[in-house]
Amino acid sequence: MCHPSWGRALAEAQRLSDLARWRRVRDRIDREYAQPLDVEALARGANMSAGHLSHQFRRAYGESPYAYLMTRRIERAMALLRRGDLSVTEVCFAVGCPSLGTFSTRFTELVGMPPSAYRHRATGAAAGMPPCVAKQVTRPVRNREAPVAEPHLA
Repeated sequence: MCHPSWGRALAEAQRLSDLARWRRVRDRIDREYAQPLDVEALARGANMSAGHLSHQFRRAYGESPYAYLMTRRIERAMALLRRGDLSVTEVCFAVGCPSLGTFSTRFTELVGMPPSAYRHRATGAAAGMPPCVAKQVTRPVRNREAPVAEPHLA
Protein backbone atom coordinates (compact mmCIF):
# COMPACT_ATOMS: atom_id res chain seq x y z
CA MET A 1 0.00 0.00 0.00
CA CYS A 2 1.30 3.45 -0.95
CA HIS A 3 1.89 6.21 1.51
CA PRO A 4 -0.77 8.99 1.19
CA SER A 5 1.85 11.66 0.51
CA TRP A 6 3.05 9.73 -2.57
CA GLY A 7 -0.27 10.36 -4.29
CA ARG A 8 0.06 14.09 -3.67
CA ALA A 9 3.65 14.03 -4.90
CA LEU A 10 2.60 12.23 -8.09
CA ALA A 11 -0.23 14.70 -8.66
CA GLU A 12 2.18 17.62 -8.20
CA ALA A 13 4.68 16.04 -10.58
CA GLN A 14 1.93 15.64 -13.19
CA ARG A 15 0.84 19.26 -12.70
CA LEU A 16 4.41 20.49 -13.24
CA SER A 17 4.77 18.28 -16.30
CA ASP A 18 1.55 19.73 -17.74
CA LEU A 19 2.72 23.31 -17.07
CA ALA A 20 5.97 22.57 -18.89
CA ARG A 21 3.95 21.21 -21.84
CA TRP A 22 1.80 24.39 -22.01
CA ARG A 23 4.92 26.53 -21.79
CA ARG A 24 6.44 24.64 -24.74
CA VAL A 25 3.26 25.31 -26.75
CA ARG A 26 3.36 28.99 -25.79
CA ASP A 27 7.07 29.20 -26.64
CA ARG A 28 6.38 27.64 -30.04
CA ILE A 29 3.73 30.28 -30.70
CA ASP A 30 6.19 33.00 -29.67
CA ARG A 31 8.86 31.62 -32.03
CA GLU A 32 6.71 30.66 -35.01
CA TYR A 33 3.98 33.34 -34.94
CA ALA A 34 4.58 34.18 -38.63
CA GLN A 35 4.15 30.55 -39.70
CA PRO A 36 0.78 29.07 -40.62
CA LEU A 37 -0.06 27.82 -37.12
CA ASP A 38 -3.45 26.61 -36.02
CA VAL A 39 -4.67 24.80 -32.93
CA GLU A 40 -4.59 21.43 -34.71
CA ALA A 41 -0.91 21.87 -35.64
CA LEU A 42 -0.04 22.96 -32.11
CA ALA A 43 -1.96 20.00 -30.67
CA ARG A 44 -0.16 17.54 -32.97
CA GLY A 45 3.16 18.97 -31.78
CA ALA A 46 2.10 18.43 -28.16
CA ASN A 47 0.65 14.95 -28.83
CA MET A 48 -2.90 15.75 -27.74
CA SER A 49 -6.26 16.63 -29.18
CA ALA A 50 -7.03 20.18 -30.25
CA GLY A 51 -9.92 20.40 -27.79
CA HIS A 52 -7.80 19.29 -24.85
CA LEU A 53 -5.01 21.70 -25.82
CA SER A 54 -7.43 24.63 -26.10
CA HIS A 55 -9.08 23.86 -22.77
CA GLN A 56 -5.85 23.35 -20.83
CA PHE A 57 -4.05 26.30 -22.45
CA ARG A 58 -6.97 28.56 -21.51
CA ARG A 59 -6.85 27.26 -17.92
CA ALA A 60 -3.10 27.91 -17.73
CA TYR A 61 -2.94 31.32 -19.47
CA GLY A 62 -6.44 32.75 -19.42
CA GLU A 63 -6.91 32.80 -23.19
CA SER A 64 -7.10 30.33 -26.05
CA PRO A 65 -4.02 29.39 -28.09
CA TYR A 66 -5.52 31.20 -31.10
CA ALA A 67 -6.06 34.42 -29.10
CA TYR A 68 -2.49 34.21 -27.80
CA LEU A 69 -1.17 33.67 -31.35
CA MET A 70 -3.12 36.64 -32.69
CA THR A 71 -1.86 38.86 -29.86
CA ARG A 72 1.75 37.94 -30.76
CA ARG A 73 1.04 38.70 -34.42
CA ILE A 74 -0.54 42.05 -33.59
CA GLU A 75 2.40 43.00 -31.35
CA ARG A 76 4.80 42.32 -34.21
CA ALA A 77 2.53 44.11 -36.68
CA MET A 78 2.52 47.19 -34.44
CA ALA A 79 6.33 47.26 -34.52
CA LEU A 80 6.38 46.93 -38.32
CA LEU A 81 3.73 49.63 -38.71
CA ARG A 82 5.73 52.01 -36.48
CA ARG A 83 8.68 51.65 -38.86
CA GLY A 84 6.45 52.97 -41.64
CA ASP A 85 8.20 51.30 -44.59
CA LEU A 86 5.61 48.56 -45.25
CA SER A 87 1.97 48.79 -46.29
CA VAL A 88 -0.74 47.37 -44.06
CA THR A 89 -1.19 44.46 -46.49
CA GLU A 90 2.54 43.68 -46.44
CA VAL A 91 2.55 43.78 -42.64
CA CYS A 92 -0.49 41.49 -42.51
CA PHE A 93 1.23 38.78 -44.51
CA ALA A 94 4.64 39.35 -42.86
CA VAL A 95 3.21 38.44 -39.45
CA GLY A 96 1.48 35.31 -40.75
CA CYS A 97 -2.14 36.42 -41.03
CA PRO A 98 -3.78 34.68 -43.99
CA SER A 99 -6.55 37.27 -44.35
CA LEU A 100 -6.38 41.07 -44.37
CA GLY A 101 -9.95 41.21 -43.02
CA THR A 102 -9.20 39.01 -40.02
CA PHE A 103 -5.98 40.91 -39.37
CA SER A 104 -7.71 44.30 -39.49
CA THR A 105 -10.58 43.16 -37.29
CA ARG A 106 -8.33 41.63 -34.62
CA PHE A 107 -5.93 44.59 -34.78
CA THR A 108 -8.81 47.01 -34.19
CA GLU A 109 -10.14 44.89 -31.29
CA LEU A 110 -6.76 44.82 -29.53
CA VAL A 111 -5.40 48.27 -30.34
CA GLY A 112 -8.58 50.31 -30.56
CA MET A 113 -8.02 51.63 -34.08
CA PRO A 114 -7.54 50.16 -37.56
CA PRO A 115 -3.98 49.33 -38.68
CA SER A 116 -3.89 52.18 -41.22
CA ALA A 117 -4.84 54.73 -38.54
CA TYR A 118 -2.29 53.23 -36.15
CA ARG A 119 0.41 53.44 -38.84
CA HIS A 120 -0.40 57.08 -39.53
CA ARG A 121 -0.45 58.00 -35.84
CA ALA A 122 2.51 55.89 -34.67
CA THR A 123 4.99 56.71 -37.41
CA GLY A 124 5.98 60.00 -35.77
CA ALA A 125 4.96 59.20 -32.21
CA ALA A 126 7.64 56.57 -31.64
CA ALA A 127 10.41 58.53 -33.37
CA GLY A 128 13.50 58.61 -31.18
CA MET A 129 12.03 56.10 -28.73
CA PRO A 130 14.12 52.93 -28.21
CA PRO A 131 12.30 49.91 -29.73
CA CYS A 132 12.19 48.09 -26.38
CA VAL A 133 10.39 51.06 -24.78
CA ALA A 134 8.06 51.51 -27.77
CA LYS A 135 7.09 47.83 -27.53
CA GLN A 136 6.14 48.16 -23.85
CA VAL A 137 4.29 51.45 -24.27
CA THR A 138 2.33 50.28 -27.31
CA ARG A 139 1.65 46.70 -26.21
CA PRO A 140 -1.84 45.65 -27.35
CA VAL A 141 -4.55 45.11 -24.78
CA ARG A 142 -6.02 41.63 -24.64
CA ASN A 143 -9.60 40.49 -24.23
CA ARG A 144 -11.24 43.35 -26.15
CA GLU A 145 -10.28 45.95 -23.56
CA ALA A 146 -8.90 48.54 -26.00
CA PRO A 147 -10.52 51.94 -25.79
CA VAL A 148 -12.48 52.98 -28.83
CA ALA A 149 -10.62 55.58 -30.85
CA GLU A 150 -12.55 58.83 -31.09
CA PRO A 151 -12.96 60.36 -34.55
CA HIS A 152 -10.89 63.46 -35.18
CA LEU A 153 -12.80 66.67 -35.72
CA ALA A 154 -11.16 68.86 -38.30
